Amino acid sequence: MANFSDAQKPYQARPFLKWAGGKSQLLSQFRLHYPPELAIGSISCYIEPFLGGGAVFLDIIQSYPITESYLFDINEELILVYLVVQRAPQRLIEALTSLRSHYLSQNEDGRLDYFYAIREQYNSQRRTIDFGVFSDAWIERAALMIFLNKTCFNGLYRVNTSGDFNVPFGRYVNPVIFEEKNILHISELLSTAKLSTGSFQDCEPHINDSSFVYFDPPYRPISKTSSFTSYARDKFDDKDQRELASFYRRMSRKTQAKMMLSNSDPTNVDPTDDFFDNLYDSFNVYRVTASRMINSVAQGRGRINEILVTNYDRPNYDEE
Repeated sequence: MANFSDAQKPYQARPFLKWAGGKSQLLSQFRLHYPPELAIGSISCYIEPFLGGGAVFLDIIQSYPITESYLFDINEELILVYLVVQRAPQRLIEALTSLRSHYLSQNEDGRLDYFYAIREQYNSQRRTIDFGVFSDAWIERAALMIFLNKTCFNGLYRVNTSGDFNVPFGRYVNPVIFEEKNILHISELLSTAKLSTGSFQDCEPHINDSSFVYFDPPYRPISKTSSFTSYARDKFDDKDQRELASFYRRMSRKTQAKMMLSNSDPTNVDPTDDFFDNLYDSFNVYRVTASRMINSVAQGRGRINEILVTNYDRPNYDEE
């Protein structure tokens, strides 16, 4: 493997959105669990049915010889933003530059007023946007979403039952709303990807023996105060978790695809809660360590376990 100085290292794109349950902090542990077939090139297709912030996609596409990717998410707003990054990065950068300039030029009171004006514009626009046809309106909407994501409280994306974005203002002194180089690089990386709004079942036609599928569904709450209010209007409850496990088993029987799945570890709070151990008892269930908020108050933040399920063996797995 080549050794690079910091100045010579290839640029590594990273997620351009903050997203609940983002996987950037776990990538070093995930790499120990990726299927070895990735490195030898026998896996050419990457599939992610719950795209979210895209940290794992970016890690895979920049590290392995993947020739095609199929990326799905049930959140049509999220897929719209990715499609704009893919197809019109320069125009998106222009729109974001204008938003950033206006926002940063104001004092805190002015920023607060501007944030809520943009939030109102974003919510009002949703009633007229056509999510099925790429248009100039998409570029503005993508810029508004990125702006709100980087200036709202805790970088959350949360909607109410009507589908309106309802996260309050975040009091950041100098938020990094976007990085031009990062958006341009991600646009290049998305050039061979097929992006679609859809549920996890919609990825089935693309799963074959040369696929690696990574599932990162909305996590099952491990305590009453850790439940994250939905980032889409539809909840993902235990019934959905069981349907996903059934789909995972069926795809494992139907194909030789390599599959990996993440979720919360309920034993962090209740050692007797073996929901996922039972649900995936015919597969490999590992634990990885993450810094997460497991409570609605700051005292609940800390190092906790998350589960990682694979349908392939890792004989060299080194348990830490």
